[in-house]
Amino acid sequence: MHEINRLREEICRTGQSLFERGLTSGSTGNISVRLSEGGWLMTPTNASMGSLDPARLSLFDASGKLLSGDAPTKEAFLHFSMYGERSDAGAVVHLHSSHATAVSILSDTDPEDVLPPLTAYYVMRVGRLPLVPYFAPGDMALADAVRSLAGRHHAMLLANHGPVVAGTTLANAQFAAEELEETAKLFLMLQHHAKRMLTAEQVDDLRKRFNLP
Repeated sequence: MHEINRLREEICRTGQSLFERGLTSGSTGNISVRLSEGGWLMTPTNASMGSLDPARLSLFDASGKLLSGDAPTKEAFLHFSMYGERSDAGAVVHLHSSHATAVSILSDTDPEDVLPPLTAYYVMRVGRLPLVPYFAPGDMALADAVRSLAGRHHAMLLANHGPVVAGTTLANAQFAAEELEETAKLFLMLQHHAKRMLTAEQVDDLRKRFNLP
């Protein structure tokens, strides 16, 4: 019970921080955390991340059955798709953050790796970022598309939608989602400028140095 209460508070603090810094707006975005003894906590549907109530978070058992709290986010299937393929995932953060979403709408990006290696911290926290094709909200085919990539990528960008990022902890998922958003912002700022990106050798060095996939 102590773990659940701690995680309830952590989810609400994280949601408020993301909302107050403009990384999510209205009732967009959602957060989930895996419980050590099985099950998950998740933000509810139609809830602002800026004013989450710890007692009303959706609590699931290990089979994915809702035990208590409000009805979960309509995008719960995105979270379960990530957890199903990543045994190391302790949390998932999904945002509709402005710059990452803007990049997801561009027509000339590489769908295998949407953002270039602009900084070392992007390589370390995000790595390769695939683009998931567009699906209408609620289309369960999106779950299959996410599941097909989740085993190889802990972060991905949903076309015309926003990023989904898994991490070993909620803090790690949050930091990676924020690094993704900041890199997307840099990428858009530099669109019409010559860029000095990290070289393939520099990226390989980072992956070896920090044991990255």
